[in-house]
Amino acid sequence: MFKGAFVDLPDPLFGLTHQHESDRLIPMAKRLQVILKDPEYREIQRVARSRRMSIAEWVRQALDLARRREPGAGVGKKLEVIRAAARHDFPSADIDRMLAEIESGYGAGTHS
Repeated sequence: MFKGAFVDLPDPLFGLTHQHESDRLIPMAKRLQVILKDPEYREIQRVARSRRMSIAEWVRQALDLARRREPGAGVGKKLEVIRAAARHDFPSADIDRMLAEIESGYGAGTHS
């Protein structure tokens, strides 16, 4: 191994396969192939053009939107978490009292 400025470089005899390759890690990207019928493809192409974007960018945005709309956890899991939290018995004050104490603390001027 040769000592590079920031990383240990592989021996030149067993190095990278091409001169233009980097020895640093890059974020991995995946290719997705989707088979569409011609009318579906033309419609997506038309919409993408009307928004001045590539078909690939339009599809990425559509997938991102669909992913964000997907619920994170099912109703059963959410109820399970709420029930588990409700089993705990922690001391707590009346909400109006807590808010009053918080507000009084702002004017106290006790800064560390």
